[in-house]
Amino acid sequence: MINSSKKYSILVLDCIGDTKLKIASLSAQYQKDGFVSAVDVVSAETALKHRQSLELAESKVGPLHYMSKIHTILQSPFELATNTLLLDVVEACIGPDILLYNVTYIIKEAHSKSHVSWHQDLTYWGFDCDDQISAWLALSPATMQSGCMKMLPGSHHQGRVEHQITDDTSNVLYGGQTIPEVDEQKAVLCELNPGQASFHHGWTKHASTPNISDDRRIGLSFQYIAPHVKQVNKKGDGALLVRGQDRYGYYDKDIVAVSDLDPVAMKYQSILQHRYETIAKAK
Repeated sequence: MINSSKKYSILVLDCIGDTKLKIASLSAQYQKDGFVSAVDVVSAETALKHRQSLELAESKVGPLHYMSKIHTILQSPFELATNTLLLDVVEACIGPDILLYNVTYIIKEAHSKSHVSWHQDLTYWGFDCDDQISAWLALSPATMQSGCMKMLPGSHHQGRVEHQITDDTSNVLYGGQTIPEVDEQKAVLCELNPGQASFHHGWTKHASTPNISDDRRIGLSFQYIAPHVKQVNKKGDGALLVRGQDRYGYYDKDIVAVSDLDPVAMKYQSILQHRYETIAKAK
């Protein structure tokens, strides 16, 4: 059973008070636990605006769940990915030079059986080191009922562990990968209000359960890396400098959307999608 009574401090980042001290405390907590949760990034009203942008796009082209590099076809995801407060937290955790590697909507429909088994993100991405951080921004309530993420504090210190392949069709991960024998008693729920974000390390063990609520659970996931991180699974991978300097030049420059759902951009994104899937499935 998950320890749902265990709560982490909500770290509000605003223009009032000692913001630098709050971010330093957040970074220390991240280094210790491998994640932080319920960080206020944008207002609920702003989150709703971005949800509406997503759902307008869905009404035109269909589901956008798990589409890689979504910021190459929609403007809203890139606006959020470059939010100053979001990048301030990222900088505190991985340094001042930041590449945006990927942006993806992760959506669980109401009363969906879809779930995510216990796993580590860095098993998929083909990086040569772990100077990486994921941010997950809620555009709708992420609660126990809607299948919010749960994480194992400190599990990132163990490094990579073995994953088993399963045939669970309701598991949204490629191949249904899962880490066996996880101690659920140590897991912590990361519930988020719209506009709040969690941040986690690529080796942090995490999972989520089905959405049994009446609303969609909509999250926007961002992956950031330091420029010295190399892609070893495939040549020609892409990223985009969003803060600081890139002194290495390991990645092609992703093309950001200048309008929504441009046909040329849509074709470009389909190529990027195939490339991402090839990297994620590489042994």
